[in-house]
Amino acid sequence: MATKMVIINLELGMPSVEQATHRLGGELIRARAQGAKVVKIIHGYGSSGVGGKLRVGVRAALADRKRRGGIKEAVAGEDWSIFDAGARRILDAYPDLSRDRDFERGNAGITVVLL
Repeated sequence: MATKMVIINLELGMPSVEQATHRLGGELIRARAQGAKVVKIIHGYGSSGVGGKLRVGVRAALADRKRRGGIKEAVAGEDWSIFDAGARRILDAYPDLSRDRDFERGNAGITVVLL
């Protein structure tokens, strides 16, 4: 049986960091209510070539949620590989996610979250 992964596109509509992080909370609650175990967040990389504000802000919000126990794990897309300890924890729980299209692709525009 395939693991239920919900995709949340926070980049859609070009929100501010504040708008995106506010929306993130509601989307995570909704995903959990839908029975999702893992969420892939699309935040984009940023047009500056060094990483955008949205990416940085969303990842900071996720790190804070992890510290507070709101999520179990957050793995940056560029680390979404067998070589990352957090990714391995997710894959240990849900091995079929190794077939995710972004796995081992170094996609800095996403973050994978274990709820």
